[in-house]
Amino acid sequence: MRQVVGKPSRESRGRARRAIGLTGIAALLPVVLAGCSLEEALHLGWPRTTPTDQSQMMMDLWIGAVAAALVVGIIVWGLTFWCVIAYRKRDPKLPSQERLGEEFLPPQTKYNLPAELTFTGLPFILIGVLFYFTVIVQDEVTHLSEEPNACVDVTAFKWNWQFTYKDVGCEPLETAEGGPVVETGDSDYIPVVVMPNEDDVRFVLTSEDVIHSFWVPDLLFKRDVFPGGEDHASQFEVDFNSEGAFVGRCAELCGAYHAFMNFELRVVSPDDYQTFLDERINGATTPEALEAIGQEPYAVTTNTFNTDPASGVAS
Repeated sequence: MRQVVGKPSRESRGRARRAIGLTGIAALLPVVLAGCSLEEALHLGWPRTTPTDQSQMMMDLWIGAVAAALVVGIIVWGLTFWCVIAYRKRDPKLPSQERLGEEFLPPQTKYNLPAELTFTGLPFILIGVLFYFTVIVQDEVTHLSEEPNACVDVTAFKWNWQFTYKDVGCEPLETAEGGPVVETGDSDYIPVVVMPNEDDVRFVLTSEDVIHSFWVPDLLFKRDVFPGGEDHASQFEVDFNSEGAFVGRCAELCGAYHAFMNFELRVVSPDDYQTFLDERINGATTPEALEAIGQEPYAVTTNTFNTDPASGVAS
């Protein structure tokens, strides 16, 4: 009895459909199990708030790069699964390929110059495009203006933060009593640094002891903080585009209480910022000055922690 060999068996077709179905389920599982909404999924893990122009540019760059990678991945996966299905191993019950001749073998090509040029040239084009946009965003993120609209010195220490307010020329501000206008955190108090919703807001970073890292997750940016005084200070500027309260962290493992180095960045209107500075210059504390501009006096994005090892719980 002659067996038909030109058409895949029903069992083979069933296995192919099951493989495609399982692949689809596997692709959907990460989104379903993470409980992501469609909006969260489209942000690809990035924060949905972008309070600076620089963070918006970085998010756009990231989403563009991921989209390009997904397009390449879909093409590669598609060709791979097509080859798996089209040239899969035949039913062992069928006669061997030796007996059937060459009818099951795909065309064998040793050299294909157009294909080789395409598969070599396209990756270089993709790399060039990504490099171009990366340089543009990086230049904007690291740009420093000649005269910032606001300036603050950030001093990291074991294990907290101190913020020293300066004027538009980055010269120190002084209180009515003659001391600097500072905000210092401790284990019982989360420091709140207040900045205006303006362009060209500068942060100057130094450390008193070891390497720390200044990180506000919503800014999509962090900068290491090095000891050594002004000679080793690093600085950056951001252009704020919205008001709000944003949690800050230390992103460099710096010692036993590294995880407790929290602060809060409070972005307010330019008028409220000037009122806040005037209150601080006249001797008000940060909570008192925040209340004077209608803001919550204490941090709302993070808590202090009980640093007593015997307690084991947050305060």
